[in-house]
Amino acid sequence: MLREIHEQPVALRRTLDQTRYEAERIAERNARNIKMVYFTGSGTSYHACIAANYVISRITEYSSSTLPASEFSAWTGRIKHHSGTWLIAISQSGESQDVINAVRSAKLSRMRVLAVTNDAHSRLAKLADFSIASQAGIEEAVTATKSFTATLLATYEFVTALTNRDELKTELDRLPSLVEETLRCCEKKCRTLASEFRNREFMFLLGSGANYASALEGALKLKESCNVYAEGFATREFLHGPMQLVDKRTPVFILQHETSNESVELNDRFKRLGAPTIIVGPDTAAGGSETIEIPDGNDIYQPLSYVIPLQLFAYYSSVSRGLNPDQPTKLKKVVV
Repeated sequence: MLREIHEQPVALRRTLDQTRYEAERIAERNARNIKMVYFTGSGTSYHACIAANYVISRITEYSSSTLPASEFSAWTGRIKHHSGTWLIAISQSGESQDVINAVRSAKLSRMRVLAVTNDAHSRLAKLADFSIASQAGIEEAVTATKSFTATLLATYEFVTALTNRDELKTELDRLPSLVEETLRCCEKKCRTLASEFRNREFMFLLGSGANYASALEGALKLKESCNVYAEGFATREFLHGPMQLVDKRTPVFILQHETSNESVELNDRFKRLGAPTIIVGPDTAAGGSETIEIPDGNDIYQPLSYVIPLQLFAYYSSVSRGLNPDQPTKLKKVVV
């Protein structure tokens, strides 16, 4: 797991180099005909879908929605679709049965299907109308890390290509270096915090905008690798009920959005309740709280960098608890 976390900058550069032409080719031929876009995936890939859906809603005028693959046919099966409706299906392996079933349902409903997968020869790639293969390389850890960022970046490539905006392509080109810098600047702090919180069994992660997806993915890494009860929430949604669970036993990660005043206010509320708080972001000044400072980047692509400290924290939390993050006892790499 740790090796694959550190392989991400190289995997992302390789993905940029080898997916841009295909992403732009598919986008150029089809952008005018797209009316509605669904995203679907399972687990980590579902979180990549949410992050990509955020970007398409920010930079295009397409209607879009994200559904878990296991629920896709139940929610869309009776809707009359047309060829302007697309499904973007994300799966690291391309073999997840839930994603395959979702794609089959979509094709019966006359949707066009774009597969984003780390295996160009997978069932998903062969079943789809179009496919883009990320370049993460073989991922051995059950707890997906580099496949999350690589498939997400490949999806960003396609979504960004729909706009033909050069400044956004420039932002994409910066992302591998941003991830590399993030790894370098936050690993020591993540290892220290993991040791400090090694006896905590409940954690919350809060993020808004694009970082709602980061909060969900960070919580999943903690569940998978540490046997910790962790939940991710949209930041202000947490105030509508789950806030009741906060006390001195529950560390809260706050993933800063561009509106940092809200983070400061929430941080103060949690501290008054006795909860340890960890602020993650480029400007982490918050008295009395732990902080993980990371480089600043374009807010719509934030999950690629914000997920890095959460991956590292999950890995070091597992090790500090005497667990093996590469051998979660109840999980396997592909759900069939």
